[in-house]
Parts: sequence; C-alpha cells; structure tokens
Amino acid sequence: MVNVRVNGFGCIGRLVARAAFQSGKVTIVAINDPFIDLNYMVYMYQYDSTRGKFNGKLVINGKSITIFQS
Repeated sequence: MVNVRVNGFGCIGRLVARAAFQSGKVTIVAINDPFIDLNYMVYMYQYDSTRGKFNGKLVINGKSITIFQS
C-alpha cells in the first residue's frame, strides 16, 4: 500500500483521490488546499458534476484523512 498526500483539491486533486480509492492500492493520508472550506471539499467530492456522485461513505472508506489549509 502506498501512502499519498494530495496538494490541491480542485478538479485534478479530486480525480486523483477518486482513482486512488477505487484502485485499493493507494491510501490518501492527507489533503492540502488553503482555498477551499472543508465542508465544500466534501460537497464537491460527493457531488462531482463531471464524474458523477460518489457512492461510498465520506468517512472515506473507514480511513481518516488529515486536512490542511495552509
């Protein structure tokens, strides 16, 4: 299992996170985005207008993810 931190949670950051969760071989351990509020991050990820609704739990499959906004 590879641990990954995502810097930026815009379109590409959300795409990387979604691909990582679906692969099962990568664990997202942290996300950094100083420009997006945590609640809005969750909303954008759950209801992505391009990739469709995320049908998993946003506890992110039972794993905790540290959020940085710096």
